[in-house]
Amino acid sequence: MTTITTRTVEYPADGLTMIGHLALPAGVDRRPAVLLGPEGMGLSDVERRRADALAELGYVALAFDLHGGRYLGDPEEMLARCLPLLADPERMRGIGHAALDVLRTEPRTDPDRIAAVGYGTGGAVGLELGRGGVSLRAIGTVNALTTGRPGESARIRCPVWAGVGSEDPIMPPAQRNAFTAEMQAAGVDWRLAVYGGALHAFHHPPVGHPVVPGVGYHPRHAQRAWRDVVDLLAECLPVTEDLGPDPGKHAGPGH
Repeated sequence: MTTITTRTVEYPADGLTMIGHLALPAGVDRRPAVLLGPEGMGLSDVERRRADALAELGYVALAFDLHGGRYLGDPEEMLARCLPLLADPERMRGIGHAALDVLRTEPRTDPDRIAAVGYGTGGAVGLELGRGGVSLRAIGTVNALTTGRPGESARIRCPVWAGVGSEDPIMPPAQRNAFTAEMQAAGVDWRLAVYGGALHAFHHPPVGHPVVPGVGYHPRHAQRAWRDVVDLLAECLPVTEDLGPDPGKHAGPGH
């Protein structure tokens, strides 16, 4: 396991002081970077550990904040903040751009090689960055089959991977169909993984507070979804860029 370093970063967004978690891989060179968005409850140790895991794979990773350093364990309070946010693309983009600016200005980040990965509300933020025309190498989401304003998904210029539980009542088949129809009409390179038997937030370990109906942890699918995210990054945002074949690699004797 490589040695990583982490630090807390504060930055303004949505009228709040956000408190993100930045994880850096070993070394001093520039690396590809991942903007990591949390579920609607907000940034927790779950996302911090995922950022650390990405840093161990060689990425600069910023787990961004949604609620000004707060974790909203009360479902009513969470919905009261997240539902208006999800209905306001400009607010979502503002939160995403503020975090993206922090990630881009980190000296270890290669600013031309950034992906967005997000869960729930954090995934919706990543999609809105793409719909807003931000140059990303990939967008990966779980539980975030949000649709955008007409025509804006045509601005997405990178592959989009989305995961959802088959039994997720918050993202039912009609929502899946609307999302994939939007991606297809926009000419996006998209994929949808449906995890059989899984509920909403199936990737998130159990929490010690009430949750909205339809939420449930599915450890096997949680591991699969994480592997799918890592595979997306390996494909679209490799830690080491492929510089092509070594011209001397296949030279025969005497060359």
